[in-house]
Amino acid sequence: MANGSTVEHGYPHLGTVRAAITALHRHLPPGALHAFATSVTPLDVAFDDSEDLLPGAQRVARDMVHHYGLPDARLVIAFRAMDRAATVELGDGPVYSVELNDRFRRHRRDIGAALAHEVAHVYLHRLGLVLPDTAENEVLVDTTAAYLGAGWLLLDAYRVDGVSSQKLGYLTPEEYGYVLAKRALLFGEDPSPWFTSPQAYPAYLRGAARARHDRRQPPLVGAGWAARRRYAADRRRAGTGRAVPSPDDAYRFEGPPPLRVTFACPTCHQRLRVPVRGRVRARCGLCRTVLECDT
Repeated sequence: MANGSTVEHGYPHLGTVRAAITALHRHLPPGALHAFATSVTPLDVAFDDSEDLLPGAQRVARDMVHHYGLPDARLVIAFRAMDRAATVELGDGPVYSVELNDRFRRHRRDIGAALAHEVAHVYLHRLGLVLPDTAENEVLVDTTAAYLGAGWLLLDAYRVDGVSSQKLGYLTPEEYGYVLAKRALLFGEDPSPWFTSPQAYPAYLRGAARARHDRRQPPLVGAGWAARRRYAADRRRAGTGRAVPSPDDAYRFEGPPPLRVTFACPTCHQRLRVPVRGRVRARCGLCRTVLECDT
């Protein structure tokens, strides 16, 4: 939890975020992803000073457990002084102990954001999708929360004023925006009307621009003129057997002839391989997205 310290910006975890999206598509049972087509709503996590602290926190926790589809899980909430925003004790369940930072006694509107992250830990634990590297696993958890419809709360908890700043989670604001935009493109759900933080919406727009850029990379037909010209030059060099550098590893040519080109699915980031033969239609074997390509 960044509280009054410098907030990191940009996309330092982008590779891990994309790998996390791929892992979710790969590990979720068929059709399970579409159970998350509707996000947690502001009403689900509304919490003001008129409500008793512990019963209110337990109510929000129950709503979050319901959103993640964990009907037999129960969270026991406590508050204590600590450096982190929250912690969860993972075990066999069905009862999980969650401790929230004491500052949430005064900042109740962010309890839902903290629980979005901690219940995502429980969800992934039960799914069996846990990374051994702690930092990468926390990025996986934040990506999961955002991609499955609860993580807009984490971006909305990012606030800056004249004397302090706050950010919850491990992704940068732009990375949250990127994942939320990926979700919006998948489900057609726009989270922006729910933001109350003045800083959340601009971060979402920056992340959304990066997400749309994924759909404008060659060999996809949505690529711009300059990108298509670069791609054509790289294809000619590949045809002569020369090494072909690709911007951001967006695509790679494989030989010997007939050439094939590999690139990331803009929805799930699974690598696809298609023949180099002009206009082709490709279907991602993982997320089933149909892609129009000009190879």
